[in-house]
Amino acid sequence: MKKLILGIAIVSSVFAFGQKEEKKDVNAQVQATNKAAMDAYNAKNYTVAGPKFIELYDLLKANGQEDKTYKYYAGLSYALANNLDESIKIYTDLINSGYTGVQTTYTAKENKTGQVSNYDKATWDLLKKSSSKDYSDFKTEQTKSVEPDLYETLSTLLLNAKKNDEALALIEKGLAKYPNNAKLKEYHGSALYATGKTDQFMSNLKEQLAKNPTDATNWYNLGVLQSKTPATEADAVVSFNKAIELASTDTKLKDNAYQNLVYTTIGDDSKAVEEINAIRKSDPDKATTLIEARKERFNKALPHAEKWYQASPNNIDAVGVLKDIYGMLKNQTKVAEMKAKEAELQAKAK
Repeated sequence: MKKLILGIAIVSSVFAFGQKEEKKDVNAQVQATNKAAMDAYNAKNYTVAGPKFIELYDLLKANGQEDKTYKYYAGLSYALANNLDESIKIYTDLINSGYTGVQTTYTAKENKTGQVSNYDKATWDLLKKSSSKDYSDFKTEQTKSVEPDLYETLSTLLLNAKKNDEALALIEKGLAKYPNNAKLKEYHGSALYATGKTDQFMSNLKEQLAKNPTDATNWYNLGVLQSKTPATEADAVVSFNKAIELASTDTKLKDNAYQNLVYTTIGDDSKAVEEINAIRKSDPDKATTLIEARKERFNKALPHAEKWYQASPNNIDAVGVLKDIYGMLKNQTKVAEMKAKEAELQAKAK
């Protein structure tokens, strides 16, 4: 599953509750809380920003100016602070309440100065209906809905929190509303896999690859599933090679694909060794056959391991795997070379 990436442009707002004396203290408190929340967010102090945005939301709601945008900002801040429980609670509430974040701005141009200004709807309607020629160019504009983002982010949060059944239910709810959302489709596969519905996950991957055959991540995931069944191990090799071919600059994905490609080719080696040891004395001929078959699997894995090392010469896992294969094939010169490289990398890591 891809790493959660969050980011929005938060614009500080100006609040006004009128000029009555009893409202001034409230307005000052709102302004101060707004500044504290904004300052904390901009300083990336998300553990402070989250509660402050909730405090701001509660203050506005108590004074008849509820704006769930600030609850949204709070949920975002909690997510960035890795506070999964609070962020999940807030995002769930926002989705269940029907929040979309869509806001309408009302603008008009003052003919005398040419300045375009924002107005509240009531004032904008009043100016537009008046016969005055002082204003023109009356326009409304709606901001983009954040509802898809809510579904995407909450899906990731639930998966990260290992709440896989909840994640699956939410993703399917989101896909019912946004059937072409690429991220929700990707998360759907992750949720199916996490809930043990591997057959559905495989169907999901094949469907996605039919639409986009250049998706390296989906080829990799398909290979992982195929590698778990002996009957489809050959298919897994094809899928991992496709992932490597398409991974481009994604070195982590490429490394994972190479590693899985090597291990898929070798198979369950610990089981093979146990089987050989169990019959070595009672049936030496069969043991010899099994030993030769094991050697053949390592020979087939060797080119994949060498290509992995060529692609990532400073990856200590690639070096270690290649060293072990050379050891199994009794190539002591190469074993010594890989041991030296391994020692070099270990020294650099200290």
